[in-house]
Amino acid sequence: MLALASCTVSQAATQPEGFIEDSSLSVLSRNFYFNRDYRKGEQSPTGKAGYAEAWAQAFIARFESGYTQGTVGFGLDVHAMLALKFDSGDGRSGGRSSFDMLPVDSDGHMASNFSKLGGALKARLFDTQIKYGDVFPATPVVHFGDSRLLPESFTGWTVENATFEGLNVQGGRLHAMSQPLSSNNRDGFSTFYAGPVDSPWLGYFGGDYQATDNLSLTLYSSRLKDAWDQYYAGASYSYPISETLTGFTSANYYKARDEGKQLLGAFDNDIWSVRAGLTYGAHTLAVSHQRNQGDDDFDYLRQSDSIYLDNSIQYSDFNSPKERSWMLRYDLDMAGYGVPGLTFMTRYGRGSGIDYSDANAVYMRRDAEGNPLDDQKRWERDIEAKYVVQGGTFKDLSLRVRQATTRATAFESDLDEVRLIVEYPLTLL
Repeated sequence: MLALASCTVSQAATQPEGFIEDSSLSVLSRNFYFNRDYRKGEQSPTGKAGYAEAWAQAFIARFESGYTQGTVGFGLDVHAMLALKFDSGDGRSGGRSSFDMLPVDSDGHMASNFSKLGGALKARLFDTQIKYGDVFPATPVVHFGDSRLLPESFTGWTVENATFEGLNVQGGRLHAMSQPLSSNNRDGFSTFYAGPVDSPWLGYFGGDYQATDNLSLTLYSSRLKDAWDQYYAGASYSYPISETLTGFTSANYYKARDEGKQLLGAFDNDIWSVRAGLTYGAHTLAVSHQRNQGDDDFDYLRQSDSIYLDNSIQYSDFNSPKERSWMLRYDLDMAGYGVPGLTFMTRYGRGSGIDYSDANAVYMRRDAEGNPLDDQKRWERDIEAKYVVQGGTFKDLSLRVRQATTRATAFESDLDEVRLIVEYPLTLL
């Protein structure tokens, strides 16, 4: 009888309370300074300056309701976002490059502000949630990007199920996207290396399984209609060696091949990465290797985070045809030295063997004489420091400094980057 009463109380405690009772309202303030030096004097994407520079402020408000009572509950998610320019001259706007801080017109003039507004209807049946509208999927094959002022979003429906312990299953069908610079939630699809793609929809399905406390497995597939099929498999494992020493390893694998009308040409790519490392107290050291065995760039949705490869870092993805890359990374958590909230990271990656000789017409890169580029190389070094306030009035305020230096042969740009990001999340409801 006591056990039955306990179970009843536990179930009641986990039952949702209602549409209003379980709702939340938050606002994220994001201040962002971005400087990208192209290392080529006056030759920049705008043709007016040798660097791109912008300082801007964003406010990202999100309302997430609970669900109505009943076997099938209904709810609503709404977001409103605003970006304001503080400083950036037209000659420093970055043009139509991947700088992507604020919208830029055909004359290189940067907008003083822009905004996004959207929402999604949602329903819950037992352990299954369905959303339709403007959504933010987070999977290895479709993952919204959040590396600029405002996050990327998609339009369509998604479904998520967590019936079985340790297993989370997701799927969806999307028919539009909104990149970080767009106020329109109904833009067409665009990939990072090939640009706009006239594809009617993007579908995905897969799951994440926490097999044990130390082992996790992931399996997903996606189809960008008439462009590609992508398949992803991943695994990660950690193993405590002692109270202060832990080893870890992970592997990621993608297979991408053309589909339907072959809007991105014919291709069949395999790319993978493996990583191993140790954490000792406040210190973490890891080494990773990555290899693209295909003849074309491994492509993904523009400005998204849909590339779960160990050597995909601040600027470089190390995903060019036949590219082989190594990376060494070191992290330091200053909590172990009496400064909780302060962390440091540095990494160095080097890629070689890049060869466009057999690339299709969409991804082909040639030299000045028209010959396919081969024997290309690059390297990138990143340094990052971040501090998160641990308590008091400004609890969770974060200050982040990111610096990147990359150098490459003819196929890619040399550049230096500095990003300063200050974020302050407020929970209003």
